[in-house]
Amino acid sequence: MKEWMRQQYHNAFLWVPFIMAAGAGLYFTTSNITCGIWSLAAMAAGIFGALRKNKYVMRAAAIFLFAMAYAVIYTHAVSTPRIYRPMRNIEIQGRVTKIDYTPEKARVFMSIPAQQIKSKSDKNATIRINISDGDMPRIGDQLRATATIFPPGTSYAPETFDYSRWAYFNGLSATGFATEHSVISHGHGGGISVLRDYLHARGKSFLADTLVLGYKNAIPRDEGAIWTAAGIGHVWSISGFHMTLVAGWLFAIFYCMFRFIPYVTRRIPARIPAMICAWTGLLFYLFLSGTDVATIRAFLMTTLVFGAFILGRNALSMRNICIAFCIIFLINPHYVMQPGFQLSFSAIFGLIWFWNGRRSYKTTRIGKMSYAVYAATMTSVVATIFTAPFVTAHFYSMPVYGLIGNLVLLPIFSFAIMPAVIIGTITAPIGWNWPLNLAHTLYEYALILAQKISDLPYANITMPHIPNTAIILIVTGFLSIMFLRPWDAARVRLIRHLNSIAGAIFITAGLIFTVVYPKPIFFASPDHELVAFAYDGKLEFNKARASGHLFAFDTWKQLNREPVGTPNIRRRGERGVWRYDTPNFNLVYIQKFVPLEREIVSLCRDENVDYIVSYFKIYAPSCNHKILRDGFVIYPSGRVRQNAPMRPWNSPHP
Repeated sequence: MKEWMRQQYHNAFLWVPFIMAAGAGLYFTTSNITCGIWSLAAMAAGIFGALRKNKYVMRAAAIFLFAMAYAVIYTHAVSTPRIYRPMRNIEIQGRVTKIDYTPEKARVFMSIPAQQIKSKSDKNATIRINISDGDMPRIGDQLRATATIFPPGTSYAPETFDYSRWAYFNGLSATGFATEHSVISHGHGGGISVLRDYLHARGKSFLADTLVLGYKNAIPRDEGAIWTAAGIGHVWSISGFHMTLVAGWLFAIFYCMFRFIPYVTRRIPARIPAMICAWTGLLFYLFLSGTDVATIRAFLMTTLVFGAFILGRNALSMRNICIAFCIIFLINPHYVMQPGFQLSFSAIFGLIWFWNGRRSYKTTRIGKMSYAVYAATMTSVVATIFTAPFVTAHFYSMPVYGLIGNLVLLPIFSFAIMPAVIIGTITAPIGWNWPLNLAHTLYEYALILAQKISDLPYANITMPHIPNTAIILIVTGFLSIMFLRPWDAARVRLIRHLNSIAGAIFITAGLIFTVVYPKPIFFASPDHELVAFAYDGKLEFNKARASGHLFAFDTWKQLNREPVGTPNIRRRGERGVWRYDTPNFNLVYIQKFVPLEREIVSLCRDENVDYIVSYFKIYAPSCNHKILRDGFVIYPSGRVRQNAPMRPWNSPHP
């Protein structure tokens, strides 16, 4: 056993990124008290390692504490100005810094003095407002608008997407819409954003906006759902797929060019200057596409691959991807909490692990063709398996026919649509739009195929909520399979594959934990404007619509394993009072002030009422233990769990 443990030290570095992610993720998802407890546990582990003279335990504890401390320091260094309540019909004036285009409207990002939103911060605040009509501003313009803005909402249930945290780390102070706007003066914005805006205006193509310029919301929403159901929704987020294609084309072009320059090829191999030129083109594409986290990861990986080829080293290795992971973590530790980061890295880790050391020795044409089909199939299968936990955790659904969609549709995007879109984006400024027109024609045919795949029975399966504990167990299982070395010296054949056994145990434990984890049966938004009750497994709401909590409906339905987008069932209370009786607890929700004033005394004295929830604030010291505040969920056992701890990004007070 000791010899097997010594063998694992060769892969010790591969665990570093995940220890860092665990430390930062713990800080982002739990309260300060919980973080303190885990910090003490890590310090205890380090002391234990020092006493036992185990340097690996000490290093793991030090890395964990470093990641948590780095996340804390980074959080307070960001210090994004915030608003704490809706602000209606306010006058704002500032500079347009970015525009995100959608089929229905434009999302305009304005940089304004923080004092305009009554923030004490000395920094400028970034406000995103929707503009659907009137003169469209350009980047760099000074804009005046009458707008209604809202603070980014917190999570609507424990362990779900926290928009306020995402907005805080992306420098977004508030979102809303403009009722009136006017351009005060035209300006010349700096940077690549102006070029992106110019290419958008000249191309007038959602394919160019999405596949080249990186506008994620440019594709029509109903068509996006079709692509997701077909299993290739990832093509609309610029990542490794796009970077690989662009890198391959650029390298091929420059390689052929340098082959015809004897002055170069006599001194160095043509591939070296070709890679340098291709890398420069990829750097430009990175900024042109908006520098999303998945794009940054793909660019770093391509940089490492090019560097490895130039230096004659192994290009695709676990160490390279771990280095890219650590670099992106240091750029912004909150990236580890974003779906794009998790999906991107899980797929690339799985693919490198599976294909490492595998080579094709086929010599005949039929053999090469069969191996190409095998490679495409296994690439899709491995990527699907390794990303499945995160897809389920973030989107609560799984495309059943994703393999078919990738095998049929990805070649169309790779060899037809993407080249036409890139060429069309380049030629659109000089009036040559026929490549984009060709791309749209090909897109329509591909959409028909995607529609047929998405219309197959059980194309999308609704998945249960995966708790954070289950995610940790499943990820640990995958890491055990990839990073633990087999025990070749074991006498029992089964024990030789101890890495696979450990991985299977962790993954199985995560799946069991997911299955047995209870579903909440009562939900409340942070301001208690919207609540939901579970009756016979179906959610019923106190309102059919709540403008301030549009995402709460879908979030709660997903947790209850219901289809999203369906009509919301409204349950009417008697004179503004809802009673919710279950075998383990009884709850009363009061939405109107008069019933609250009349009944609060009797409800406090009623021993059959366990919880009181009110849209209005209640100050009743005699029954404070019954009154529930802020956002929360209640499980069938009667256990109450708050939606999100009070942290710098969602604190309710200035």
